[in-house]
Amino acid sequence: MYLIIQVSKIVLLFIHYVQNIKRSIFALLSCLPTSLLALILFLLLVYNGSSVFHIRLPIPVNSQPEHVNFSPENRTGKSFKKLSSSLMYAVKEDNPPVILKTQLPLLPKPPISMIPINYSSVLRPKNVHKYRAVIKVLRYGAKSKRFSTRIRTFFGSTLCKVRFFMTWISSLESFGDRELFAIESLFKFHPNACLVIVSNSMDSKKGSLFLRPFLDKGFKVIAIKPNFDYIFKNTHAESWFNELNKGDVDPGEVSLGQNLSNLLRLALLYKFGGIYVDTDVIVLKSFGKLRNVIGAQTIDLETGNWSRLNNAVLIFDKKHPLLFKFIEEFALTFNGNKWGHNGPYLVSRVVSRVYGRPGINFTVLPPSAFYPVNWSRIRSLFRGPGDKLHSKWLHRKLEQIRSESLAVHLWNKQSRKIKVENGSIINHIMLDSCIFCNSSSLNLLQYNKK
Repeated sequence: MYLIIQVSKIVLLFIHYVQNIKRSIFALLSCLPTSLLALILFLLLVYNGSSVFHIRLPIPVNSQPEHVNFSPENRTGKSFKKLSSSLMYAVKEDNPPVILKTQLPLLPKPPISMIPINYSSVLRPKNVHKYRAVIKVLRYGAKSKRFSTRIRTFFGSTLCKVRFFMTWISSLESFGDRELFAIESLFKFHPNACLVIVSNSMDSKKGSLFLRPFLDKGFKVIAIKPNFDYIFKNTHAESWFNELNKGDVDPGEVSLGQNLSNLLRLALLYKFGGIYVDTDVIVLKSFGKLRNVIGAQTIDLETGNWSRLNNAVLIFDKKHPLLFKFIEEFALTFNGNKWGHNGPYLVSRVVSRVYGRPGINFTVLPPSAFYPVNWSRIRSLFRGPGDKLHSKWLHRKLEQIRSESLAVHLWNKQSRKIKVENGSIINHIMLDSCIFCNSSSLNLLQYNKK
């Protein structure tokens, strides 16, 4: 009881002390001038207003975005980044609207969300084009599970003196009179040959109409959709194609179909053996006596040695070691941004390295065999005689081609829009190589493809 009384006295003394301090403060304020007191009150009001009614603007953080690495490893010659499951992830940031802060608690920052988005919204347009080209190629060989059965049945059920292969990666609409005449000239000098056209577009009801006249004549020709997995199996092409399928290969700016045709012809000959010819090659003589042959496109005038080879005509045995080297070179050094790097330049590189090695037997024929006129002068073969001097040149050139050449490559990229004029070298060559002479020659003379 005594302790409670003492505590009460202490509390009363403290209250009395505080009241004395309060009286002293009011007494001091009452002594200040009125203007000074008003100034103090005004400053208090300004401070309170600034702390209550002010706008808080969000300031973006100036930070560098983190680069996403889509490929776990960087392999030489494969600069196209791998797209994991065809999806990529992007950071989505929502900026909250500006609000008036009135002493309310801050809203929590919206969480960062990882939202899967389609690759086409992130890749640059050029890369999207490349990716679509790959998808188109993969689709090209996706519906051909019966390729192996059909091609073996075709070779087994017919008596083939020689096997020919062509590839046609383009649309059916672009398969025209020149391509048909290439087939016509092939059968003119190889009536007992078998021709396989590896093509998705030609292996169709409409495509069969193009080949019907040859079948009616008894010629052995078939168009088959390719099966890349089967054709490339057990070669370096298999690993390259798998990497292309996974997105680890940059298809480049050059047509992927063109580069695929470069590889396809090598793999077909390696697996089956035979003769490959481009669809813009007019055959002039039988290839029956040729074996393991590649043709030179140009020669060095000083040394007389070849300076560049070409792959428009290839004649090789099954599983020839040079074909193996070609396919290996394609897979290891593929470059889709340089025209010819995976075609004519490829065969030139490999042959220059292996020429003369024991166990790799082949023959390089001079340009006159398949390429009697270089691409830069191919127009001269389509022009009719202009005057006596030109007429004499045409006659000499025609006789040279007839005596020395086995075929003529038309370099279709340079000549496809040139009309075949009456009396030209091509006009005479067509008459020499035609089967349906009344129809095909007439069509080609009027040929002016746009």
